[in-house]
Amino acid sequence: MPLIETRALNKRFGGLHVTNNVDLALEAGEVHCLIGPNGAGKSTLFRLILGEHSPSSGAILFAGEDITALKPFQRIRRGMSVKFQVPGIFKALSVRQNLEIAMQHHYPPASLAEEIDKLLAFLNLSADAKRLAGNLSHGQKQWLEIGMAISLKPRLLLLDEPTAGMSPEETFATGEMVQRLNAEGMTVLAVEHDMAFVRQVAHKVTVLHLGRVFAQGSIDEIVANEEVAAIYLGQTTAHETAHEAAGDVHA
Repeated sequence: MPLIETRALNKRFGGLHVTNNVDLALEAGEVHCLIGPNGAGKSTLFRLILGEHSPSSGAILFAGEDITALKPFQRIRRGMSVKFQVPGIFKALSVRQNLEIAMQHHYPPASLAEEIDKLLAFLNLSADAKRLAGNLSHGQKQWLEIGMAISLKPRLLLLDEPTAGMSPEETFATGEMVQRLNAEGMTVLAVEHDMAFVRQVAHKVTVLHLGRVFAQGSIDEIVANEEVAAIYLGQTTAHETAHEAAGDVHA
């Protein structure tokens, strides 16, 4: 049984068909990356899974349960957690205080400080525990929000462009974090543009194009797919420039 599954999922905004009969399934313990040109429907599908958007038709199942009508907080209680592209941290509080807020209802008071220390070490933020979160570098802010998301110990972690704006070194470090989480049993679905990150972490890759599942397979299968390359190089999507697409494919 897949941990998360979408069945013939559709989303229309007025006359615009943004998500078009999407069938997607993630097995427990899988790292799955969702890629595609701008306007492919990645973010909409992500928000449908999280419950921020309601589908026009179709179904979403989590561990076999139909969650299509559930609100986001109800899905989170069942074992989902999310890190959005723009960090939603508390900038006026310290790094430790941010994690304390996220973790305080999920750990006994006697072990909370120790668990925060463990998470700080995992995030490479131990030396920055007392710094105001707003003073962190962009990459560190992303790591802090990843920490807040995984502090819930979710069964499914949703990552929306987790490496956006990061240096190559920060991107690689983020990939190592995802690999360690996955080794501990966490299932991950990531919307991502950076193909170096995708190659580093993904067990399976799904390519969206014009709201549809265009291709699916291993990263090697996707990179070797000439039709996928054509999409990214603008041969089938006139609004994509070759420069932007090359940056997505070869980053």
